[in-house]
Amino acid sequence: MSEKLIMTVDNNKGEVGDVTILLRPDLAPLHVEQITRLAKEGFYDGLTFHRVIDGFMAQGGCPNGTGMGGAKKQIKAEFNKHPHIEGVCSMARSQNPNSASSQFFICLDDAGFLDGQYTVWGEVESGMELVHALPKGEPPRMPGKIVKMTVA
Repeated sequence: MSEKLIMTVDNNKGEVGDVTILLRPDLAPLHVEQITRLAKEGFYDGLTFHRVIDGFMAQGGCPNGTGMGGAKKQIKAEFNKHPHIEGVCSMARSQNPNSASSQFFICLDDAGFLDGQYTVWGEVESGMELVHALPKGEPPRMPGKIVKMTVA
């Protein structure tokens, strides 16, 4: 049985609930290891979704909420053939392909133009309606947040 992340999300619209993400170590073992370690350390608890673009993606995991921060350790790219479709979880990075750290995004729709350029590490199994309901913006005026992230 594969491990899963349980991400409790508050969309700042009165809705709090769990988003269950199936981890895909078969696609990106280093990324799954990094995310699960950070989740177990409580790194993601309280962080916001600082960039949410309707019809594209919701990005979070920045410790300072601006999209410019991350965890200390960066990881090497593990690009794979899994398509960036609705519910896919992938790692954000800078222009350097090996700069992924803690920031990730969840695709809100088909984003095939990202295929082979960003590392897919998971897929939302349930709770996608909460991700779609996150406040939109770059950054949103009242961003949604990760209340808690745990490994199940």
